[in-house]
Formats: sequence, C-alpha cells, structure tokens
Amino acid sequence: MASAPEDPVLERYFKGHKAAITSVDFSPNGKQLATASWDTFLMLWSFRPQARAFRYMGHKDVITSVQFSPLGNLLASASRDRTVRLWIPDKRGKSSEFKAHTAPVRSVDFSADGQFLATASEDKSIKVWNMYRQRFLYSLYRHTHWVRCAKFSPDGRLIVSCSEDKTIKIWDTTSKQCINNFSDFIGFANFVDFNPNGTCIASAGSDHAVKIWDIRVNKLLQHYQVHSSGVNCVSFHPSGNYLITASSDGTVKILDLLEGRLIYTLQGHMGPVLTVSFSKGGELFASGGADAQVLLWRTKFDGLNCKDVIKRNLKRLHFDSPPHLFDVYPRTPHCHEGKIDTIETAETVVRTLPEKAEAKFQCFLHPSLISPECSPTILKKKAEDMSGLPSESQRSVPLAVTDALEHIMEQLNVLIQTVSILEQRLTLTEDKLKDCLQNQQKLCSAIQQKS
Repeated sequence: MASAPEDPVLERYFKGHKAAITSVDFSPNGKQLATASWDTFLMLWSFRPQARAFRYMGHKDVITSVQFSPLGNLLASASRDRTVRLWIPDKRGKSSEFKAHTAPVRSVDFSADGQFLATASEDKSIKVWNMYRQRFLYSLYRHTHWVRCAKFSPDGRLIVSCSEDKTIKIWDTTSKQCINNFSDFIGFANFVDFNPNGTCIASAGSDHAVKIWDIRVNKLLQHYQVHSSGVNCVSFHPSGNYLITASSDGTVKILDLLEGRLIYTLQGHMGPVLTVSFSKGGELFASGGADAQVLLWRTKFDGLNCKDVIKRNLKRLHFDSPPHLFDVYPRTPHCHEGKIDTIETAETVVRTLPEKAEAKFQCFLHPSLISPECSPTILKKKAEDMSGLPSESQRSVPLAVTDALEHIMEQLNVLIQTVSILEQRLTLTEDKLKDCLQNQQKLCSAIQQKS
C-alpha cells in the first residue's frame, strides 16, 4: 500500500490572460510555464521572483494547445485559425507557421526525442511533422468526427488519438496504420494520454468519467466516476502512480492509481477547469480555467529529477524498447460492454471492490500501473522466451557505453534543433536580400528613366 502523500499546496497564481486558459505546459527544466488562451495569446511565465512574463502574438483565433519540445528550446501551439506555430521561447518570441489542416487544430504533441510533432484537428485527421526539416510528413485518417487530441507514446512508436466519434485509436508510426480501437457508447473522450511506462492510456470523458485502459490486453482497468461534469484534461505524475484531472464542475482531483481511489479534491477556480499538467519532475502542477487564472500547486509526491525522466525516456527509446504492440497483442477492435467496477464519490469517497482476494490485490496494486518489468506473468514469459538465449552478462551493453551513447544522443538532438533554427533564419535572410535587390533594381531603373 502506497504511503499517503502530503497535501498539495497552492504556491502562486498567474493573471495576465483576458479569457479562458485552454492549455498549460512546464518547460523541461521546470523553471517556466507556457499558457494558451481564448484571447489568442501565448504567455511564458518565469518562476523567478519579480520576473516579467512574455506575451506572444501571431495566432488569429483561439489557441487550443501548447507544448514545450523535450529540450525546451522550442514551443509548439495549435489554434482554431487552422495553423500550428513553432516559437522560440525567448523575449522576442519569433515563430514559424505550419499550414496543412483544413479545420481548427485541437492539440500538439512532441515525440520524446523531439524529432516529430503530432497535431490533431477538426478536419478528422492527425498529421505528423518533421521538426528537423520543419515540414509535413503524413496524415492518419480513420476517425469519422473531429479529432480532439493525439499523443505519442514514450518510445515514439505509437500514437493514441481520441475523437468525437466516440472512439480511441492506437496508431503504428512505422506502418502508419490504425492497429487498435477502443469504443465507448456513452460519451466521447476530450483528452487522452499515455502513462510514463507506455503500457496504459488515460481518457477524460464528456460523460464525467476517467478511464484507464491497458493497451497490451485491450482491457479497461479502472473507471472513475468522481466528477459531476465533463472531464476536460488529465495528466500523469512522472512516477505513473497518480493522475490529476480537470473538470467543468470547477474542481481538480488527484487519483491514486495504485490504490484505485480519489485522494484529493482541489477547489480554486471560479468556473470550469479546462487544463492541468504536472511538471516534468512531478513536484509542481498547474491548472487553468474559464476564469482566466493559472494556479500553480506544489506536491510532495514521489519526486523525479527532470534529467532522470529524460534519461529514462532516452533509454526506452534507444536501448530497452518493449515488444511492439502490433506484434504481440490482439489486432481486432474491442468494445467494452461488460459491467465495470466504478469508483464514485459524493461527500465521501466510496469504493466498490472485487469480491475475491486475488482480484482485490490486483485492484490495489495492478502490475501494469507500476512497471512492465514488475509483472509476474511478464517475468515468467520472458524467462520462457529467453531460455535459449545467451546470458544477460554476455549480451548486455556495458553501462559506460550506454551512458556515453545517451550523452551523444542528447548532444545530437541539440545540434539538430540548432541547425533547424539556423536554416529558418538563413531562409529569412535570403528573402530580405531578394527584396533589397528588387528595390535596388527599381531605383536604378527609375534613375535611368529620369536621366
């Protein structure tokens, strides 16, 4: 049983937007917060005392989503003006505009290595962009209604999307095919995201529900009915043990996924809460609402260092990638019609528990919510599958080499992003030089005509 965390504390609040806050995201180093709003502005807040905030202008309509790149040197935003913008998060706030969607864009999400960007739109498509060349790569079409959200898995091999067609789809980024489908008959998901292990997804429902799905066995693990109105956003703590939710009922709630229960209800917004996000280390989280306020909360949950989180993602990406979902799990759609254990709250928290002792243990400490390596069934399967292979000491990569390669990958990512920015600036310089030459030719011709 997990030890009880200390109560979250409201640390500070930010006021600067003139309309509802639609999206918030922390910089990877945890020193800045980016916010998007209905007022068409992006704002960048610093946590340093007396530091001024930066306001970025460029979008012509509501900004629906904002996210920092994994290295923190870029900021992506989506808008109802049908464009995606890539910003340099400094006092100038220069940006480049991406156009490919034919309807409002609802979400943006960087892959863990920062090389790709996924965007979801009301044109019923998900589009993937190359950040190195800053160009459109491909579209994913299978949804039959507006796509509200699209997110990369931690290893970048999958994309999860949710739509108003009442489905959640899993996509293979290599084959560019939909490989799994979760259907819901009551409402649709407003938001969806992978847990840090990449084994589960959480959905925020218009039917007031929060659901945790295991994508390896296509099973609904947990179903929380703790809000009295639609759930707009969810965010996993980096440990994967907690989930924070934002709802139109005006509350932010924190769920303990190991024990399967609601542990906190936070009230501070006047009106619907539209967005919520944990910092990369998990020591802070921010919420934004229709009251145009951004609230910053501090927690005492199992903290993770930002560099450790990035290092873990790089390790999953390059060395310890799990078996591909398309290779080992069922490929047919799964509609969940069975009766579900539901957690409901009124004035107090009420849990409906399984009757059998074994089921009770699984409810309190489900292996898929802790770590894929900790599951007894997976360990047993690994032992059987690897019986004929060389020992771990014979085939493992030396730790020093692994660390060196990880460092090289980090430096390469920095170089890639820097070259991309330089290419963009070079293009702008060439355009200005062309304009100067054209103006010079016009002046020369005008002088010749006068003479």
